[in-house]
Amino acid sequence: MSVIDLHSHVVPADFPMEPGPCSCGKWPSLIHGTENRAVLEIGGREFRKLDSRSWDGNRRRADMDRENVALQVLSPMPELLSYWLDKALTLTLARHVNHAIGQIIRTAPDRFAGLGMVPLQDPELAARELATLKHELGLTGVEIGSNILGRAPGDPFFDPFFAEAERLDLCIFVHALHPVGTERIVGPAVLSAFLNFPIDTGLAAASFITAGTLEKFPKLRIAFSHGGGVLAAILPRLQRGWEIMLELQKTFAEPTKTARQFYYDNLVFDTATLKHLIGCFGVTQLVAGSDYPYVAGQSFPGQPFDELGLDAKELEFVYRGNALRFLNITR
Repeated sequence: MSVIDLHSHVVPADFPMEPGPCSCGKWPSLIHGTENRAVLEIGGREFRKLDSRSWDGNRRRADMDRENVALQVLSPMPELLSYWLDKALTLTLARHVNHAIGQIIRTAPDRFAGLGMVPLQDPELAARELATLKHELGLTGVEIGSNILGRAPGDPFFDPFFAEAERLDLCIFVHALHPVGTERIVGPAVLSAFLNFPIDTGLAAASFITAGTLEKFPKLRIAFSHGGGVLAAILPRLQRGWEIMLELQKTFAEPTKTARQFYYDNLVFDTATLKHLIGCFGVTQLVAGSDYPYVAGQSFPGQPFDELGLDAKELEFVYRGNALRFLNITR
């Protein structure tokens, strides 16, 4: 059975010229080398070594065919979200990245779907950009960070953006970004991606629960990378607090019921953990995700589901059906 990969990333083959000192030395650029390789620099400093899989749809399709992926959902490399730039600069960059994603989709619309980016540090500006993202570029949703300049995405400050996303029927994919607690890391800084990303993603998911986001926007569809991070571990404690404290019951709906309305990818690298996520959130809420094309991801993103003893109907859910429902597309 072929799979839909909800979690894969794009870096455009080029970027607009740096707009000058107003970019605060944080503007991205791609320095191309030999053999289809390049270096992504942020403000002139190396951020990550890349190859043409990041921008070449043909090469992506070859890997998809090899790994039994029917549809790949493209989203920006999270570092490109650039909430730390002036909002006008983030909008300029977002339009460039969104256009690049749209171009890849047009090379094979039966194999790709796309999630764009917006200047979420200004929710009203971000909301106004959504119609362009959907109607002109054909994208099905938006990728957002697990925090926006340190503010949790469930903060009511972002409600205008989520209201418009719901109105336009665009889905939301939350990916870890500049996580909390990096000062507590003991060892190389790269450990943050393995230790802090899940923490920040779990806190982001919890913020949507405690803010009552889905009560305000009941048709909004939200998915989380990396299995929702630590949400499954902290959810029972949050549920217990809600059960014993009337103040919390008056503030937001029952946490476990709300958590079962979100979607979660299977990028957890452990069969027992994946079984726990299905038990916690339900088999109708899990999707496949690879983190393609990065080394910290997983190849053959459907395979982790094969080890769970699911029946044919359940496998159809996790391989394709749940992702199609989240994206609200029929392919």
